[in-house]
Amino acid sequence: MIKAGIVGATGYAGAELVRLLVRHPNARIEWLVSKSYVGQAFSSIYGNMLNIIDEDCIGDDLSALAESVDVIFTATPQGYLSQSLTRDILSKAKVIDLSADYRLSDVSVYEKWYGIAHGSPELIRDAVYGLCELHRDAIRQTRLVANPGCYTTCSIMSLYPLVKEGLIDASTIIIDAKSGTSGAGRSSKVDNLFCEVNENCKAYGVSTHRHTPEIEEQLSIAAGYPVTLNFTPHLIPMNRGILVTAYATVNDGVTVDAISSAYEACYKGERFVRLLPYGTCPQTKWTEGSNYVDIGFVLDERTKRVIVMGSLDNLVKGAAGQAVQNMNILFDMDETCGLDCVPVFP
Repeated sequence: MIKAGIVGATGYAGAELVRLLVRHPNARIEWLVSKSYVGQAFSSIYGNMLNIIDEDCIGDDLSALAESVDVIFTATPQGYLSQSLTRDILSKAKVIDLSADYRLSDVSVYEKWYGIAHGSPELIRDAVYGLCELHRDAIRQTRLVANPGCYTTCSIMSLYPLVKEGLIDASTIIIDAKSGTSGAGRSSKVDNLFCEVNENCKAYGVSTHRHTPEIEEQLSIAAGYPVTLNFTPHLIPMNRGILVTAYATVNDGVTVDAISSAYEACYKGERFVRLLPYGTCPQTKWTEGSNYVDIGFVLDERTKRVIVMGSLDNLVKGAAGQAVQNMNILFDMDETCGLDCVPVFP
């Protein structure tokens, strides 16, 4: 039985980790850390957990807490873990970080886009980017997983086969992405109030969103050369879900069959990737509450562009579900353990 601790347990991603881990056949939650709710029962904060998990939230002394668990999940704001993590902690427990602190290989890029100083740049080289379907062999060998977020997971997985196989001009990539409001976190912000979000759709972080360099870095690895792209996120009035629509110019001679073959070769046997029949557009409802990523595409012969669409649940495959999948890989378990959730509909 794997003993797990969760730091940041009372945010949306942390609470989703709790929901998934309480039914995991081979894991047990040992403690829940929440600076905002020390001493309060977790079920008093999330009433859906009444009589399921009633442990009190505790404060964070990572060095001491690491001695009692096999794995620590950190669902915390950017900067927390980089200021707290040490090699001593990593020697005691494996760490799966849901923030961006170790996702970028260049610390200067991280500090530029996030506007904060990195507290442990020497640990960046120890981290593995935890996009399970693309880096599982490296994940098995590490003690520090940089768990990707929702926009990045959906964007990278939707475009990766096209870039890797050289089917598109990667310099023409434009990503239009939409997220439910849970992706903005649980803290109170005027922009996230019901009256601000309901009956509304708005872009934000246009040309400056901090997930841009993460998507570029991973697609650059796939391409074998630097990739620069446009990424524009939008907030829409729903609780969960990511929908990515990406556009790129195809190279000469590229056909529907060639694109389909690239996706099938890349994701063959992947339990959580569903390739939709040609021309079928994914919907966020089809992945809600699950660890699935749905991908579809259309080739526009008139404009010589491919339009790729991807959807996932931002709190599951885009956060907590992927983190559990990473835990399963780290401890040599079936990747589907605790993640056999059928999407909720309606």
